[in-house]
Parts: sequence; C-alpha cells; structure tokens
Amino acid sequence: MISAIRSLYPRPRTLVHPGRYDPVRIHSMSAPVARHYRLALQPGLSLFEALVMPLKLAGVRSAFMTILAGSFKRLKYCVAPPDPERRSIVAYSQPREAGESYLLFGNATLGLGMDGKPLIHCHGAIQTESGAVCGGHIIPESAVVGAFPIPALATAFDTFVLQQALDTETNMLLLRPTTEKTHDQ
Repeated sequence: MISAIRSLYPRPRTLVHPGRYDPVRIHSMSAPVARHYRLALQPGLSLFEALVMPLKLAGVRSAFMTILAGSFKRLKYCVAPPDPERRSIVAYSQPREAGESYLLFGNATLGLGMDGKPLIHCHGAIQTESGAVCGGHIIPESAVVGAFPIPALATAFDTFVLQQALDTETNMLLLRPTTEKTHDQ
C-alpha cells in the first residue's frame, strides 16, 4: 500500500539553503490588539496603489491582507523555482503576462522596503486571459484593478512593523517583524 502511494505522489523537492544555518527560523511578534479594515480596491489603480493608499490614510504601515476575488485589466506574475546556481534558495522567474485575468484568491503583506518605503508582497491563484489557472507571486505595481472594485480584508500590525531585511540563510530579502525605535529610545 505504501509503495502504491509513493508512486502516485513523488517525494517533495528538497531545498538546500545556501547560507549559514540560522537556529531561529521563524521570527514572530505578537500584538495585544489589532485593527481590521474592509477595503474596496478601486478600478484603474495598480494593486500596489489600491492597497497602500487607503491603509496609509489610516496610519497603517504594516498589515496582512486577504484579497477575496476580482478582475484585473492586466496582471503580471512570476514563480519561484529553486535557484539552479544555488546563490539563493529560489530564483524568481521573469514576469509572466496573464493579460486580462481573474484573481481567484490572494494574500498580501504590507511592510517597509530596505529604503523605508511601502512594499507589498502578494501571492495569488489566478485565471489568465487564456483560461489557464495558475498561481504565483503577483507583481503589485503592474496588476491593474479591472472595472469593478475588488474586496479585501486587512489586519494592521500596530505594535511592530514588517521591515525588509537580508536573510543570510536563504540569501533573500524577507519581511521581518521589528519594533520601531522612537526618538526616546
């Protein structure tokens, strides 16, 4: 029975991290309270603008978002197979054009880039203009919301921010929770 199951489901791929082992693999912080927002991503805006602008107006710098479903006038995405040169844990593909497409479901994270400016990291399942169903890393700046608003739910992180930083084990830029220093600290 086990061998029959193994033949149906091949062994999952193994990723070998290129950097020095870090015993702390999951960096986490908790917040005693959270603010929740219901957003309507506006037609004609990029996914980046549609998520960042209303949250910025509410004073939100870091958040997790669920994008429920909706049409995009155009959308680009990429996938992240293992890096064949092993410089990093994965190597993003060149952007793939999905054209006029439908986002079936997506998750996005708002944080701060290395330059301190807003950064959106988004993954989603989409149906492309050709009808293919696929998923990957949505490129927020080039995904343009279609004719109707797209609903999204956001949970703000108020007691910490997500800051982009180099992870030396994977050799990738990742969003990590950090406390912001005030002028008093």
